Parts: sequence; structure tokens; C-alpha cells
Amino acid sequence: MIGPGVRGLVEAVVGVAADLSLPEILSKIVASACDLTGAAHAVIQVPDAAPVRAGDPAAPGASLTMPLHARGGRFGELRLTGKEGGFTGADREAVVTLVATAGMAIDNATLYERTRGRERWLEASHEVTAALLTGEDPQRTLRLIAEHARLVAGATAAAVAVPREDDPGVLVFEVVAAGESAPPGLAGLTVPVDGTASGVAFSSGEAVVVRNYGRHAAKEQAKVNIQMPEQVTELDSAVAVPLIVGGETLGVLLVAKFGGAEPFTDDEVALARTFAGHAALAMEFARAEEDRQRLAVFTERDRIARDLHDLVIQRLFATGLGLEGLRPLVTQPEVANRLTGFVQELDRTIREIRNSIFSLTQPDEDVEGVRAELLRLAQDCAPALGFTPRLGFTGPVDSAVPPPARADLTATVREALSNVARHAKADAVSVEVAVDLAGRSLTLTVTDDGVGIPDEPGRRSGLVNLDERAARWRGSCSVARSGERGTKLVWTAELNGAERVR
Repeated sequence: MIGPGVRGLVEAVVGVAADLSLPEILSKIVASACDLTGAAHAVIQVPDAAPVRAGDPAAPGASLTMPLHARGGRFGELRLTGKEGGFTGADREAVVTLVATAGMAIDNATLYERTRGRERWLEASHEVTAALLTGEDPQRTLRLIAEHARLVAGATAAAVAVPREDDPGVLVFEVVAAGESAPPGLAGLTVPVDGTASGVAFSSGEAVVVRNYGRHAAKEQAKVNIQMPEQVTELDSAVAVPLIVGGETLGVLLVAKFGGAEPFTDDEVALARTFAGHAALAMEFARAEEDRQRLAVFTERDRIARDLHDLVIQRLFATGLGLEGLRPLVTQPEVANRLTGFVQELDRTIREIRNSIFSLTQPDEDVEGVRAELLRLAQDCAPALGFTPRLGFTGPVDSAVPPPARADLTATVREALSNVARHAKADAVSVEVAVDLAGRSLTLTVTDDGVGIPDEPGRRSGLVNLDERAARWRGSCSVARSGERGTKLVWTAELNGAERVR
């Protein structure tokens, strides 16, 4: 007949062996050890982890310590205390059996957790890829990568850093995923490639594992006078893995945990690196898709521009020539004047269409021509004006205006439109920029249909900046009424290929 002690041991062994959750296994071990031996307190000590306890640690009595072996080595130790009368040989044998079973259970739980971890990382890779197939933009792709990495790794925070366009020696944290409690302002922070965990991962192409990451990050940011939030300084275990595709490192994926959490294991680092490889492919796919879409837009713009030039402008030009040919046949002055007005309107329409063609054929790059910059400026000023200014260009505006003169021209147009928005109460504004064919002189004309300018001399003081800019280029600036209603500003600059006046 099986005694109660043996029955209790069997139940304890079965209970421990049946579980696949490591925290549950450790909790059952300490509880079963107390029940089997009569100890008042049991604790499992594992390096780099919080102790697992059961019972009253203050109870007096004998103690018993037993090593706990798992994962191919010493996992920790089980310590029992508070046994009145001391531990017996049967107690020791029961504990030996319990810890042996616990070692196998821990190995099974570890294997199960590894399998589940691989499944979670694989699911995260699939979700990122699926999101890309729906046409997610690159920034959204980076956020998906960071958020999935954080959740799957059980990390406190995750981030994706990419090299800065104007300085490859600096990494920019484009996105930071840290849940709802994330402190603001983390996205956009920069770190040097030299001497940082993310930088080493980026330059070496290898995963980098560090401890006390938060303190290191805060110290690095303090060098550039940036105070990191307290939550960041509390980050401890972190791993930075490179995002590599086709031999090119696109950036770095960083995941980190708060102090007190279980540090990243070698298996987790390997899984994070595999995920980073899939994520890099996703980033490359997103970049290629963005290029494809941009090319499609440029192709369509070119087609529209050709149609406007070859069909619309030619027809308008032919119509204008036909109307010009009717002038000798017209004897009534009123009709002749109206005919002339129609021809001039056609000319203005042709110029506006040419401006539209130019804007269609300009690539969306950081470096833009004078025309493109002023067209963009007109769009930016539209909300304040209540309408979009009409722009016209004559002559080699893009090629003849040097960068310094371009800066003064843009500033003058911006200030002129700002004055119209604040004072003119206008319904329409036209901006004409003309450069002679020799590229020697530039004339800016801004005309509005507002209330006009007052006659008092003090009003001129508001145009000092415009005068100074014109004087730098041996030019002039004049403002006058435009007919019965409105204001006309004429700003000139002498280009001549010479240096501006200092």
C-alpha cells in the first residue's frame, strides 16, 4: 500500500512535470517542497532573475540547499528553511526526486518556449509582409517592424534607426515603439555610429547585446545637451540587430527591457536577427514599391505634359494667330479692342499652361528650381490669402538666377505675398518673374487688386527689407497704386554673373 508521503511525492512530480510554463513550474516546486518536507519556507534562486518563494522566510529551524540542474548546466538552487527538528533522509530523497523532475520540466518548458518564440517571430514576419502587400508607406512599415518586435520579444521598447541622409556617420531613430506610456520626443533622436551599440551593429553587421542600455543612452545624449526621460534610463538588457538585405545595411532594429526583466537569451537574439532579415526585405520591398509608384507618377505627368504641349497649346496658339489675322478686317475700335483683349488673354493662358507643364515635369527632389520653389511658395501662401496666387515666368529663370539671388528673390516674394495677405484685402494676386535672354537682369512684379497703399510716407518703412535685398543686387524696389484699385510692386536685380554688393 502506498503511503501518504509517497503519494504526495508522486502528485508533486506529476504536477511539476505536467506544466509548460516556467514561472508556474518554479512556483509549484517551492510549494511542493514545503508540503513534502514540512519546511516553513522555500526559495529558488536563479542568476539574473527574481527569487521565487513560498512560505514564511522568518520561521526558525534547519535549512537544506539543493542544486537545480537544467538547460545543460546549473540552473539555480532550491533552499528550504524553517524545519523544526531538522530534515530527515526521506526529506532529502524527496527533494532530490523533486528537483530532478523539475530539471526535466524546465527543459521541456524551455523547449516549448523556444518553439512558441519561433512561431511568434514568424507570425510577426508574416504580418509585416502582409501589411506591405496592402501598400503601406515606408514610415508605416518601420512602425510595424518596431511594434511587432517589441511585442514578440516581450520588450519594453523597440526602435528602428536608419543612417541620416546628409551624414552616414549618424543614425536617426525614425520610429520608437514603447506602448501607451512611451515618453514623447524619442523619435528623431540621433546617435553616432562610432561608440554606440546601434552604431556597432550597423557598421559590423553583427548583433550587439548590452546591459544597462538606458544609462549608456542617457550619457550619450547628454553629450549633445539632451535630457533623456527617466523611463529611458531604466532600460537594462538590450539587443541591436542590423537590417541587412543584399549586402547593404539599411538600418538597425533595437529592442530593450526594463531592469528586473529576464535578459535576452542567445536564442532570442538569434530569433531577433532572423526577424530583422525578414524586416529588411520588407523595407527593401517598400522602397522599391515607392520608387515604382513615383516612376508611374512621373510617367503620367510626362504624358499629360506632352498632351498639353502638343495639343492644347498648339490649338490655343493657332486660335490666337487666327484672331490676330482678323484685326485688319475690323473697322470698329470697340470690337478691335475686345479682339486685342482676347488675344492677350490667350497669351496669358498659354503661359499658365506652360507653367503647369513645367511643374508636372519637375521631379520631387530636395533640390528644386526657382520656378518649382516659387510655385510651392504660392501654394504655401494660399491659406493666408484665401486663394492661390497666379505665377508667370519669362526667360531662363532657373538657369540664370544664382543661389544667393534666388534666396533674396524667394524672400521678397514671400514678404510681398505676406503684405498682401495682411493689408490688401485682395481677391487676386499675380506674380511675374522675368529674366532677359542674356541672363543679366531680373524683374519681379507683384500686382494685387486690393485696397491699394495709403499716401502717408510712413508706410514706406515697411518695405525696408525689400529695398535692402534689391540694393544687394544693384537693383531697385518700387511700390505704387495699380490703377484705381490695387498695388503694384516692382523689384529688380542685376545678375550679370557678378558678385552681389556686400
